[in-house]
Amino acid sequence: MTVALMWEARAVAGRGEELLAWVRQQQLAPEPLRRETFRAPEDRVLVITWWDAPYDAGIPELPEPDPEWVTRPVHRWRFESVTEV
Repeated sequence: MTVALMWEARAVAGRGEELLAWVRQQQLAPEPLRRETFRAPEDRVLVITWWDAPYDAGIPELPEPDPEWVTRPVHRWRFESVTEV
């Protein structure tokens, strides 16, 4: 089964580049099958990681950034892959 973890944070105005640089430096062990990082208006940063694991597996997640960098706690979602029939 493939599980995707989504991590999304909104930086304090003008600190989006710092948040993006910080999240790119964060390592996960073990490494995911795939990892993509995105940015959006309003200094938002999104990271999606893909794992070969059961839905409820203990998968490493990115940490919370420094509270001074973000406007709210990180949003996290977990999804499982669905095969089209």
